[in-house]
Amino acid sequence: MMQDYLKGLNEKQREAVEHIDGALMIVAGAGSGKTKVLTTRIAHLMHQGVDAFNILALTFTNKAASEMKERVEKILGNTEARNLYIGTFHSVFARILRAEANKLGYPNNFTIYDTDDAKGVIKGIINEMNLDDKHYKPAYVYNRISAAKNGLIGPKVYKQDSFIQQEDARSSRPLLGDIYETYAARCFRNGAMDFDDLLFKMYELLTRFPEVLAKYQHRFQYIMIDEYQDTNVAQYQIIKLLGDVHENICVVGDDAQSIYSFRGATVQNILQFEEDYENVKVVKLEQNYRSTQSILNVANQVISNNKKQIPKSLWTDNTEGEKIVLVRTLTDNDEGRFVADSITEMKLRNHYPNKSFAILYRTNAQSRSFEESLRRMNIPYKLYGGISFYQRKEIKDFLAYLRIIVNPQDEENIKRIINYPARGIGKTSIERLLIAANEHQKPFWEMLHHPEVAGLRGSASNEIEKFVVMIRSFQVMLEKQNAYDVAFAVGKHTGLVQDLYNDKSVEGLARYENVQELLNSIKEFTETPDEEGELRDKSLGSYLQQITLLTDADVENEEDQDAVKLMTIHAAKGLEFPCVYAVGLEENLFPNSMSLYDREDLEEERRLFYVAITRAKERLWVTYANSRYRFGNLVQNEPSRFIEEIPEAHLDRTFTGISNRATGSVNAFGNRYAQQPAERASSLKKIAEKMQQQAPPAHVPAADFKADNPMEMEVGMQVEHIKFGFGKILSVEGGANNRIATIEFGGGHGNKKIMLNFAKIRIVR
Repeated sequence: MMQDYLKGLNEKQREAVEHIDGALMIVAGAGSGKTKVLTTRIAHLMHQGVDAFNILALTFTNKAASEMKERVEKILGNTEARNLYIGTFHSVFARILRAEANKLGYPNNFTIYDTDDAKGVIKGIINEMNLDDKHYKPAYVYNRISAAKNGLIGPKVYKQDSFIQQEDARSSRPLLGDIYETYAARCFRNGAMDFDDLLFKMYELLTRFPEVLAKYQHRFQYIMIDEYQDTNVAQYQIIKLLGDVHENICVVGDDAQSIYSFRGATVQNILQFEEDYENVKVVKLEQNYRSTQSILNVANQVISNNKKQIPKSLWTDNTEGEKIVLVRTLTDNDEGRFVADSITEMKLRNHYPNKSFAILYRTNAQSRSFEESLRRMNIPYKLYGGISFYQRKEIKDFLAYLRIIVNPQDEENIKRIINYPARGIGKTSIERLLIAANEHQKPFWEMLHHPEVAGLRGSASNEIEKFVVMIRSFQVMLEKQNAYDVAFAVGKHTGLVQDLYNDKSVEGLARYENVQELLNSIKEFTETPDEEGELRDKSLGSYLQQITLLTDADVENEEDQDAVKLMTIHAAKGLEFPCVYAVGLEENLFPNSMSLYDREDLEEERRLFYVAITRAKERLWVTYANSRYRFGNLVQNEPSRFIEEIPEAHLDRTFTGISNRATGSVNAFGNRYAQQPAERASSLKKIAEKMQQQAPPAHVPAADFKADNPMEMEVGMQVEHIKFGFGKILSVEGGANNRIATIEFGGGHGNKKIMLNFAKIRIVR
């Protein structure tokens, strides 16, 4: 019933709801019920006689807006909530702009360009200006223009600002201002606005036409803004203008969760709110309904290290809960294996469904090791905030090169990359070649050797010949080089890696990092010995087979919600999970290397870690790897400085010991496995017994077994391997650091290639 709508609110929530007139800042800590407060406050305003048409509520997602409207309607028990102006900034402003469009010279039915539309227009302008679209990349130009609009910088000001012009000159893109100017004129001529225009033009409407400003100032007597810490310059200025008459501005947010500066958001908006309005009432929602006290203690301590913040301390009536588990692994692949094994263990011990788990990382490129490990364990998962690692365009492009090197008959992959990066082989030429191949019933690859049959001459024919020679040169490498050497050559000589490196946009940098991560995985594949130093086939063909088996597995049902969630921390904001793995807590990764030399950037990284911590309801793991492949090199990592900020009393360091690769993931859990219930122990015993039945008898070395110097081992010697037993060296190759021996073992083990530097072998004297 309507009279019961205030029931269920705690003291602070009720204080915020019942405040009617004047500026109000609700500092809503994570999991403190801010949506409930916002919707109840709207209902309370209407219950006190405020007309729905006089209330404006702005959110950042359509989902949040719909939820708020539904909740208000449920509280009121009538349809008045439908008259509220509740929506995202963009949707509400688009509604106003359509009503007032003629004042700005736009038709009321103006088109709204999405990101791809906008980039398409920009690409056309770049071509018209005869500029190199590999240097003036449409994505980069679009992001530059977007940032300018969100900062309320129009094309004229952009071209006149000396600092901006110097920036463009340093990037060797002095004509960005001209492109921006032409783009703005083209959109206007087309009767179109892009997403950023919905803010930029709204500000222009309010500042150029005082009568319009007065109209909406008097209409919106009560304004509420959700997630205020995520507002940018344009949103801030528009809100200031609209609320200037009544000053009944209510903002809800948490400075500790301001993590979107790369989108133009500024934490300063919420930090300075008390200075913007007189007699501001501040209500802090510090009671958390989501997490255990142990998790909150960690979150409070970590965020307290930020200088710029609104002090608060989260608390809960929930249980104290488990300590936060700190995990150190040898490599990033071990990190992936640990998480997959840990999820399996938690499901068995505590009967958690898959959807209870979330793996949160700093960058999308980190998903690979977790995807692979989850697939190996047959654990269903869903990737959020991006497509699967191996389905990303840049990865598919790179793998297409590798696949046609191994199998040049692969027509689809040839078509995918024959003109990427651009080499002057246009669509018309490709179509002619395909037609000729079909007419002569020849493979497409063979037709590339004879472009004249398709009527191609001149530059197109020359470029096709160069492409064929390049691919054949890579094929020659297959005979002597391992998978990484071939892949590195592909990345270098095709220009693919350089093309991605040249794109300095946020998306371009992400694509470049993803390809580097692919190369890292190939590097590890070729350099990592298997159990006890055994060296198996490290060729490109073997690698591709492994990847194909991983990526061609049954795709998880998108509608099946019982899946582990993988996402960046940015994508996880606003979500919650019983069990959270915050992974990759290493210096230069998290915090990101670009943030280490600026306090504001570093504090945003810390806020990002705070967001990761507060996603967890019951259990939290923090993991990091001692080493990680980056740019083809194995890099040693220091643990993140944020780990040092976690209170020792709330840390479980059981898993900070390095696991032994030779004994697999069980050792990664240390003594924890010994503490498992009977059914888990029984299951492990059965698996061990089955493996023993299938494997050759285990070799038991002498108690005084001691490995000998690899450089002393020669052909013909009798040796003893700690696992495979006694054998004879048939051949030895390689230098001091990579001696590889082929050894004939008895006991059913047969011939094996062994990396002597890694293996434990003694000479039988």
